[in-house]
Amino acid sequence: MNPLVHAEFSWLAAQGLRERRDRILVTCAGLAPDLDGLTLLGGEELYVRYHHVLFHGYVGALLTAAVCMGLARQRLRVGLLALGTFHLHLLCDLAGSGPGWPIYYYWPTSFREWFWQGQWNLSSWQNAVIGLITTLACFACALHWRRTFVELLSPRWDAEVTKTLRRRFLGEREAPAPGSAERRGPHG
Repeated sequence: MNPLVHAEFSWLAAQGLRERRDRILVTCAGLAPDLDGLTLLGGEELYVRYHHVLFHGYVGALLTAAVCMGLARQRLRVGLLALGTFHLHLLCDLAGSGPGWPIYYYWPTSFREWFWQGQWNLSSWQNAVIGLITTLACFACALHWRRTFVELLSPRWDAEVTKTLRRRFLGEREAPAPGSAERRGPHG
């Protein structure tokens, strides 16, 4: 699956957390396995050899959870969610990264491959449908949680997106400015 869908899944998993900072940490944990994708900077050969190897395993999961816990406000919850979203990333990769892309979960202690015979291609209809549903779920969070995935980029932008979605789907109106005639009513 593509990184945006990994991020959206992880952000959705973090909705029970109070702090934006903690939700960002859990989202980053869901993206962390793809740190081994940076091997592409060393060329295609390194990428093909080490993507799904270096950070797609238990060492990456433990390191990611430890870093997230160290930076979090709700340490235990964030640590557990970080482990969960890290492993959700791996499951998504097993399903939708394409045939021939195993995961080496036990690296560096073992080179045992993990794969699934039914893997579909990265550009498959399945990934497109999952991506669309996940994006819609992220926007639907505006209706319940009063935030969307946009909070990862900017709280101010997120407030505007949330306001627009709530107005469109819940019929909410903007609160009148303090002291305005509309707020005071017709008789002042």
